[in-house]
Amino acid sequence: MTSPVTLDRRDGPYGEVVLRRRGEHFEIIANGTFLMDTSDGRSERLLVDAALAALPEESRTGAAVLVGGLGVGFSLAHAAADPHWGRIVVAEREGAIIDWHREGPLASVSGRALADPRTVILHTDLVTHLSTSSDTYDALCLDIDNGPDWTVTEDNETLYSAEGLAACAARLNPGGVLAVWSAQPSADFEDSLRNAGFSGVRTEEIPVARGVPDVVHLGIRPW
Repeated sequence: MTSPVTLDRRDGPYGEVVLRRRGEHFEIIANGTFLMDTSDGRSERLLVDAALAALPEESRTGAAVLVGGLGVGFSLAHAAADPHWGRIVVAEREGAIIDWHREGPLASVSGRALADPRTVILHTDLVTHLSTSSDTYDALCLDIDNGPDWTVTEDNETLYSAEGLAACAARLNPGGVLAVWSAQPSADFEDSLRNAGFSGVRTEEIPVARGVPDVVHLGIRPW
């Protein structure tokens, strides 16, 4: 396996974030934990597609989506490539990651999407945005951790709690979809979604080369 080359390393309010290149691909590491890379964007694309498909047909054209976490940019780029989305908002708390997209190597992934007039990048913590904003969306596509059972920082655990899921529901229009990426299935999180009042709870799997599949957990805010 090709050894990684560190391109940038920064200390921020949430710890250390690192951008590395491994061969032709880029990797993001947060506090020593691998987050994601550009080798395979299937699960990030499914996150966006599954949310759109779960919307009522009459709500899909011009729908507003909040993408939680800019990451390597796959979710944003995929959303911007779909004309159904009328507004694409991305909440990213790490200024370094935003810089890597706007001025650094990750512009090769997201440059066109960032130039799209539908796209808005918010330099803010997702949990804070969900709990303090009055904006509403038709879909929330959240990919800020390795899943509900494996958070990058302790603060993120709030997102998957009853309080956090209530904040998600408050930001969704009636019939809106919450889609949460995870590195492994979580039956406990499915139960949490149901207990929070979400309907149509289900999990879609994405096979990986080794180990358990990546998944997208889905729930719908009732009308």
